Amino acid sequence: MNAPVAPAGDAWTTPLDQLDPSHPALFQTQTHWPYFERLRREAPVHHSTSSPFFGPYWSVVKYKDIMQVEVNHKVFSSDSSFGGISIRDRPKDLRLPMFIAMDPPQHDEQRKVVQPIVAPANLAKLEGIIRERVCRILDGLPRGEEFNWVEHVSIELTVQMLATLFDFPFEDRRKLSFWSDCATMPVEAGGYVTSEEKREEVFAELLAYFTGLWNQRVNAEPRPDLVSMLAHGEATRNMSPREFLGNLILLIVGGNDTTRNSISGGLLFLNQNPGEYAKLRANPALIESMVPEIIRYQTPLAHMRRTALTDFELGGQRIRAGDKVVMWYVSGNRDPEAIEEPERFIIDRKRPRQHLSFGFGIHRCVGNRLAELQLKILWEEILRRFERIEVVGEPRRVFSSFVNGIAELPVRIAA
Repeated sequence: MNAPVAPAGDAWTTPLDQLDPSHPALFQTQTHWPYFERLRREAPVHHSTSSPFFGPYWSVVKYKDIMQVEVNHKVFSSDSSFGGISIRDRPKDLRLPMFIAMDPPQHDEQRKVVQPIVAPANLAKLEGIIRERVCRILDGLPRGEEFNWVEHVSIELTVQMLATLFDFPFEDRRKLSFWSDCATMPVEAGGYVTSEEKREEVFAELLAYFTGLWNQRVNAEPRPDLVSMLAHGEATRNMSPREFLGNLILLIVGGNDTTRNSISGGLLFLNQNPGEYAKLRANPALIESMVPEIIRYQTPLAHMRRTALTDFELGGQRIRAGDKVVMWYVSGNRDPEAIEEPERFIIDRKRPRQHLSFGFGIHRCVGNRLAELQLKILWEEILRRFERIEVVGEPRRVFSSFVNGIAELPVRIAA
């Protein structure tokens, strides 16, 4: 099955009431930017009524309006029973409860169970493991020949980290990236998941594998891995299988997509901006500010969705109870009212952490510091080894308006 092509028409000439920035092909072809630029100027809170994939929804595209939705969980719900956090509505019987798709107090109680894995003391312990693995991966890369950076570095580093966090059998670690891709892949993308039934088959395999790990760990002393934490946590030890599955998918996708696509994006952006690459080589201390700038510029998750619980006025528009509200992080991160020269990739930006890629408020990404730590160590070790890693072809991007991802990035390291 071939993925549908981007919509006909132009972002600037299409009548505003027909504008639909959600088409996955726009993100795959990187032609979504003018849609959001126009909406920020002309209709910052915009109602799309004719999306072929997602039905009617509101787009919230400016930084300050996104923040307003983020912090108001009494009006804007994340709960899976209303549709959860993605613009796509899954059939009601297939929706997955998970703590990011819950409102307080249940959200707070479950999130607290896994939070210790990314506490400062544990990050300090993980630092040595990450560095050792980064060194091994980089030292094993081919020289003088083209290879796919995503496959050799971005995915490999990420699944090794996930395997450690779950204490997951290391030899099966590639299952984690496969499951993550299957969870987020639109059926129209023409990949492995060709229907919701096929996705449920994959989920059944994932759940069976992790249920085996749960059964081992629930009967053992608590350990500092995610499965053991969930098995022993007061708010999570009595989860239904469906809720366990939902939280596993959240932790796998959360630990996979942000880091993996930022690893790929960072190398791409430095190649597209050779002046910044030269600046970095001259002053490796700039890694500190470059890492959050990579995460802003990539915006690994393009949006998060909420559902209005009551009528509410936002940006002069009346949102009705039950309406789907989509916060486009990818647009808020390019809002010139909030971020100076947002279209430029600037590795020594004065306030690089002022971005929306991790969300904000109670749902802010639990693993944000771990993602930054992996990128920081990776770039420290790259600069120690290589004068330059050259991107030698166009990236191939994923067909999705949720995961803003890169599937292939052809690169070469000089022999």
